[in-house]
Amino acid sequence: MDAAIEVRGLTKRYGDVVALDGLDLDVPAGSLFGFLGPNGAGKSTTIKILTSLAKASSGRASLAGVAAGDGEANRRGLIGYLDQSPRFNGWMRGREMLELVGRLSGMRGAELRSRVDEVLGLVGLLEAARRTIGGYSGGMRQRLGIAQAILARPPIVLLDEPVSALDPEGRRDMLETISGLRAHSTVLLSSHVLTDIERICDRVAIIDAGRLVTESAVPELLERYAMPVYRLESEADAVAALSSLADAMRGQPWITSVDLSAGVLRVGVGEQPDAGQRLLAMVVEHRLPLVALERVRPSLEDVFLRLTGRAAKGDAM
Repeated sequence: MDAAIEVRGLTKRYGDVVALDGLDLDVPAGSLFGFLGPNGAGKSTTIKILTSLAKASSGRASLAGVAAGDGEANRRGLIGYLDQSPRFNGWMRGREMLELVGRLSGMRGAELRSRVDEVLGLVGLLEAARRTIGGYSGGMRQRLGIAQAILARPPIVLLDEPVSALDPEGRRDMLETISGLRAHSTVLLSSHVLTDIERICDRVAIIDAGRLVTESAVPELLERYAMPVYRLESEADAVAALSSLADAMRGQPWITSVDLSAGVLRVGVGEQPDAGQRLLAMVVEHRLPLVALERVRPSLEDVFLRLTGRAAKGDAM
């Protein structure tokens, strides 16, 4: 497929800090593309260069064939953008802000009013549209940010942590809205919530230290890199024993990852044919009362940890 976004040798330095180090990336037209990396990997820096909010030290990037960096893609209406921390004039009303964005995009009259109503409905802000933005919650401002990003139906939408401030129900609704954008837009979605990426994206790229680690369709990535993962759940009163077992597992060379959360232990193992039996022996040794021990389908989080060695968190660069 043709690339809606093309990046070649993109480098960005902030003094002695290298935020991007020769990044190469192709985002196919019509894709919902997940853009992943540990904290400081360079995700937000890449997006800022694509939107002309930052200038690359070297290399090049283009959007729909238009070079990034001089604002031409913005002037042609090729980009819709949501920053990871959207800021709006607090004295403006939600509808008023969207109408301003629409007029700046060349929309007028009935077309503008109809489209503003449409996107307010999509993001669940119709009832709050006449309230001042200063009274909006963080989640409402994020919804408004998504609304302004998609208002003019841009062919390319760049979303930097678009659902981070939303509650679970709001995240579900916004993910459905974002998923629907692929009907007419290419979407580049940066997020540290990897379950969200795995749920809606058809392709993902993982970057680390400003370089591309891998890029692939999600099923191919899981098939290629995921190692076997086991899930252990203990009785509610055995938290201390489960924690002790997790510590012991971290010292085993055949165990690749150990994640303990809310009384559930996820253990990644290498190519170890008898991993299940060895895990069970450790459970018996620690006298841990189990509710479940099962082999589970590896997740995008498991692949991410294997390739970067770090958990995904909010990106400062």
